[in-house]
Amino acid sequence: IGGRKHKVMEIVAYYFLALFLLSITFVIYAWRLLDWAWFRPRKLEKCLRKQGLKGNSYKLIYGDIKELSKSIEDAKSKPLNVSDDDLTPRILPYFVQTIKKYGKNCFIWVGPKPLVIVGDPEVIRDVFSKHALYQKPKYPPQTKSLAKGILSYEEDKWAKHRKILNPAFHMEKIKDMLHAVHLSCSEMVSQWEEVVSMKESSTELDIWPYFQRLTSDVISRTAFGSNYEEGRKIFELQKEQANHVIEVSRTLYIPGWRFLPTKRHRRMKEIEREVQATIRGIIDKRVKGMKAGEANTDDLLGILLESNLKEIEQHGNKNFGMTIKDVIEECKLFFFAGQETTSVWLVWTMILLSRHSDWQVRAREEVLQLFGDGMPEFDGLNRLKVESLRLYPPTAALGRRITTKTKLGELTLPEGVMLSLPTILVHHDKEIWGEDATKFKPERFSEGISKATKGQMAFFPFGAGPRICIVLNFAMIEAKMAMAMILQRFAFELSPSYTHAPQSVITMQPKYGAPLMLHKL
Repeated sequence: IGGRKHKVMEIVAYYFLALFLLSITFVIYAWRLLDWAWFRPRKLEKCLRKQGLKGNSYKLIYGDIKELSKSIEDAKSKPLNVSDDDLTPRILPYFVQTIKKYGKNCFIWVGPKPLVIVGDPEVIRDVFSKHALYQKPKYPPQTKSLAKGILSYEEDKWAKHRKILNPAFHMEKIKDMLHAVHLSCSEMVSQWEEVVSMKESSTELDIWPYFQRLTSDVISRTAFGSNYEEGRKIFELQKEQANHVIEVSRTLYIPGWRFLPTKRHRRMKEIEREVQATIRGIIDKRVKGMKAGEANTDDLLGILLESNLKEIEQHGNKNFGMTIKDVIEECKLFFFAGQETTSVWLVWTMILLSRHSDWQVRAREEVLQLFGDGMPEFDGLNRLKVESLRLYPPTAALGRRITTKTKLGELTLPEGVMLSLPTILVHHDKEIWGEDATKFKPERFSEGISKATKGQMAFFPFGAGPRICIVLNFAMIEAKMAMAMILQRFAFELSPSYTHAPQSVITMQPKYGAPLMLHKL
């Protein structure tokens, strides 16, 4: 009996110990949750207000999310006037409202995190130049299925990847890819000529899907070369994945939710597996070919693999190179960055030139003077204007996060504060660009970007500093090549069916497409 009683006492003791530990764990997690949802935001708010920054008072968990979402929905509810390039009230309505209410030194609440709006060009320069202090925001885990790569890395890993990737995007290497870019552009222009030839006068054509296909075509050819068809398959899957990521990002992030086997989550997993398997197959074939001395190293993948191998051999340690998984992620990023930035650059340039026929004529004269009707060469491409990138930057704003107590301008910001560098607000700032800041005026860049910005950090469509978008040169050359070939062959104006409704999805896109009236020259 005594032994049984002792055993019961042991069980009770274990039970109470487990209950005690469970209670302690619950209290710790409850405290962390309370600190995350209330105490820390209030502490950050007090710190910001003490330094003269203004904004709404913090509201539990949601912050300004509801008001921010409503302002975006209201702004998107009706299109703009077809000649209106003042996009900020439509694209960043809550930013505009907050600045109007509190002045330029202000912040908003993105959930429990304060987001300081940084509009001073000199402060922006400081943020871009000190990338170790001001790091990229941490995005919800479900967005990583689209692309991680160099965009999401920091410090040593970022430096390693940038060093290995740089040779692939060196200007001389990009020049070598001009023929592949020209081939894709020629195919698109031929399709347009075929459509126009079926009509006697002019033809309406929605150019937006054509530009999306063109840029995916170019990245498939230049990234994967002989594996072009597999590259196109990857693009289609990545395009579908982007739509899923956008939908998921519009909902409140709940830790662990992505593991629930919903229809969307299952499909996202399937796409991720298929993309990784396809890219891995291409890489394995290339690596095997490189070892046999047969591989093509003229495309982005070949240059990347060659650069990676050199880095490993130079240090005699594979840790100095990328893993196959790393290479797969960079390939996924090629698709996302290379396709998105260029297609939106092209579509807004075409829309602007459709509205401003005088500039279309001048641009065409410049192209014909430089290239005649032949293949545009590299040196002349840089002379085409960048005004559309100022008015319609690929992304509306860039984000950074404070990882340690930091002096920024006249502010001392604690860890946990987020920064927004609102590209479109700075690009349209009348104090910087003058009263015609929201007008299409390419001549402002006639003496170069530095002269137009008066040396300020006021033009950064692709970011700036050490972390400037690595595909910048590639995107610009592709876009200018396409524009030159279009101007050589077509005149165009807006179709009566065009609706001017720019929207910021991942990049700045025309919500209802871009139907133009094309005329063969």
